Amino acid sequence: MSTETTASVSTHILDTSVGRPAASVVVSLSARGGGREPWVVLGRSATDADGRCKDLPALPEGTTHVRLDFETEAYFHIHTDSHPHKQAEAQQDAPAPRDSGAFFPEVAITFAVTPGEHFHVPLLLNPFGYSVYRGS
Repeated sequence: MSTETTASVSTHILDTSVGRPAASVVVSLSARGGGREPWVVLGRSATDADGRCKDLPALPEGTTHVRLDFETEAYFHIHTDSHPHKQAEAQQDAPAPRDSGAFFPEVAITFAVTPGEHFHVPLLLNPFGYSVYRGS
């Protein structure tokens, strides 16, 4: 929860290739107090069955930048055999995924925060791409 001097962050992941939440994706939260400060890992969590991380730690006072690191390789490795991209590869000239079943084995999202505001950052994920936006 944000206060007047801190910001707060939440996230969720939707696997757009199957139209469902991405469960059990490990997410790390890091923060820094300026563009040249070192990153400090604040904690790790994993998405629940609804694709949400509900227990990310609070941001320390003075945080100006946040980084969310999503470990997508393990998620796609678990879902490779049943994933629709296998069928898509057979039908088109799609790039072959690496051994993990994902072209992007991890996704790192870095963004600026303002004290007193909440930042919800959804990740729309598929084996060959992703998008992210500031949600509400």
